[in-house]
Amino acid sequence: MGQNGSGQKTGKFPELLEAVVIGSGFGGAISCCRLAQKWGEGVLLLERGKRYPMGSFPRSPHQMADNFWRDPSDSAPRPGHMRGSGLRGLYDIRNYAKMDAVVCAGLGGGSLIYANVFLEPPEQVFVSNWPAGVNKELLQPYYDVARAVLGARSIPPWEDDPRRHISRTKLFQDFAREQGRESRLADICVFFGNDYSYGNPQASPASIGLQEKNRYGATQTSCTYCGECDVGCNTHSKNTVDLNYLYVAEHVHGARIQTDCLVEKIVPLNEHGDEDHAADGRHGYRVHYHELDDGAAWIDTHRVVLSAGTLGTNELLLRCRDMYGTLPRISKQLGQRFSGNGDFVSFVAAGKKVADPNYGPVITQYSDFNLFKAHDSQRAFILEDASYPAFMAWFVEGMQPMLSPLGVVKKIWRAVRWLWRRIKQTLIRGKWSGQVADLFHEILKGDLSYRSSVLLCMGLDKSDGVLSLKEGRLDIQWPQKSGMPLYRAIVDSGKKFKAFVGSGFFTPLPTWKWPLRNNITVHPLGGCALAHDPEQGVVSAGNDRGQVFGYQGLYVADGSVLPGAVGANPVATISAVSEWIAEGITGISPNDDLCMYYLRNKSSCE
Repeated sequence: MGQNGSGQKTGKFPELLEAVVIGSGFGGAISCCRLAQKWGEGVLLLERGKRYPMGSFPRSPHQMADNFWRDPSDSAPRPGHMRGSGLRGLYDIRNYAKMDAVVCAGLGGGSLIYANVFLEPPEQVFVSNWPAGVNKELLQPYYDVARAVLGARSIPPWEDDPRRHISRTKLFQDFAREQGRESRLADICVFFGNDYSYGNPQASPASIGLQEKNRYGATQTSCTYCGECDVGCNTHSKNTVDLNYLYVAEHVHGARIQTDCLVEKIVPLNEHGDEDHAADGRHGYRVHYHELDDGAAWIDTHRVVLSAGTLGTNELLLRCRDMYGTLPRISKQLGQRFSGNGDFVSFVAAGKKVADPNYGPVITQYSDFNLFKAHDSQRAFILEDASYPAFMAWFVEGMQPMLSPLGVVKKIWRAVRWLWRRIKQTLIRGKWSGQVADLFHEILKGDLSYRSSVLLCMGLDKSDGVLSLKEGRLDIQWPQKSGMPLYRAIVDSGKKFKAFVGSGFFTPLPTWKWPLRNNITVHPLGGCALAHDPEQGVVSAGNDRGQVFGYQGLYVADGSVLPGAVGANPVATISAVSEWIAEGITGISPNDDLCMYYLRNKSSCE
């Protein structure tokens, strides 16, 4: 039997709660909202990051210096100036052997920095790794609900509005056509006005920059095409989960949300309400956490939903099982079947065709390379276009001497010609208006970014990575060689794109060069795989959907439960599975109204 926790403060919630949700990404937001429909203020969500109101995402270099996450309790070797200090920014960048990962800290989790794509994978994905019965047909109703809540639509047509024209969309479509591939406009969770995003499919989008309340009551701005989706949308034009699921959970159903809280461990309780490592959770749990400004706290609850993201959830469960011994029953399969979802990014610079990657939502289309059609599990991936913010274009321009020396020579030649023209004009006819404008035109036109492209790929890696603890911290063992057929196919497509646009510069992942040879994932998956028994996975795919084997009332709902790569952007599948798990917990069939209708009419949504 463990300690009863006496002497520690309980914070603001001394009562026994119905549920504690850990993490606020797609899985956590959906869980919080659906559980709050049933238990209202009996639901508490704990998030390690902070809130990001409209206009609060960092942009200046000084602000960006603090826009990273560094855990102050991390005891790993660090340079002197980094020891004993922490950062509470948006980006949590993890580095491991052969695999790096970029995840997010903030209310809304990964939705704050994701690229908006809602894409359902093909049926073939569910055949090999997924437990019997959990397939596309089962999950389709939950995909449909999540799609409606997140307002997933393709970009509006630009035929009648040149401001909506996105050059790189057509560029990638033309490349797919040349390669005999199919390109489709992606459904993206971006706000183009209520009528367009949530209403009639034939409706026109709202004017660019127009603000209005979305169907759930949160204020949003019709997309401004600024290309800043991945660095936090300061106009709240992205349909991040803090503007739908979490907004309704807190403002309509009364769920309580506490940010700047880092969960340390979960301990089951016995019938006396004391911590007991031998208990199975039927009497509830005590969740220990740190309020980052106020210190240690704990809360007692009937049930816990872990939605801390693949890395966070696996790390917490591994610590509870292997370090603290509080959850010893967890399956030995914990940490197995980790996947980076085949993520791979490449860059093609200074081509002869216009890309203009600083305009429009981050992703607008996807081209199919043997994922949906002519499925090839060894080489199945999709290629997506990408934008990046205009302020990054100035940074790229500053790197032009290294990336494109010939481009610098051309600019110098144009400047010399301008100077010669000015000297002649001044000596012969005197000064003239427009000299300065002429100079800047000559220097800035045709900047490096304007004809450069970012190639985003994701596909079916082997999902054979292993998550474990190393000196108390998460570690990833990534058998990179098994995925080389996929990566070679991706790199080959990038070389073909380089030739297509007439570029002399192509580089796959900056970390892909020898001697680093590291993959980078922004979509870590697996480690707590869904299964029908603990010999095959960590959480139940049966009647106790999402419940951790060996424990009652302990659930997982995030990307960690996916048994492997899905090839497509995983947000849609994480959301569908989380809706399915939440329905199992509450017994309430989900709807895209989020039960707001029933509350307005003072009736039950059960």
